[in-house]
Amino acid sequence: MASDREYLDFILEQLSDLPDIAWRAMMGEYILYCRGRVIGGIYDNRLLVKPTKSALAMMPDADRELPYEGAKEMLLVDNVDNRAFLQELAAAVADELPAPRGKQK
Repeated sequence: MASDREYLDFILEQLSDLPDIAWRAMMGEYILYCRGRVIGGIYDNRLLVKPTKSALAMMPDADRELPYEGAKEMLLVDNVDNRAFLQELAAAVADELPAPRGKQK
């Protein structure tokens, strides 16, 4: 099942105070970026983030879900209505991920 654009818009509004939030549509789903780093995405109208140390500390009881068959497990964010929490989570996950590599020529 593909995700709704309305759900993406809601999540983007929740993250709108953060600089450098971006997204990309991919096969009916949406990949989320913070400061150029892939922090997670919206899959089947679920917000999933990478299981970094800070994400695990902030959501110790979060369910682990597969965004799609064959993918690595990610953490289900069920507190999407809490704008401050969501922004803190996105920034913390981005801080732990490596900087994006330049394009190879």
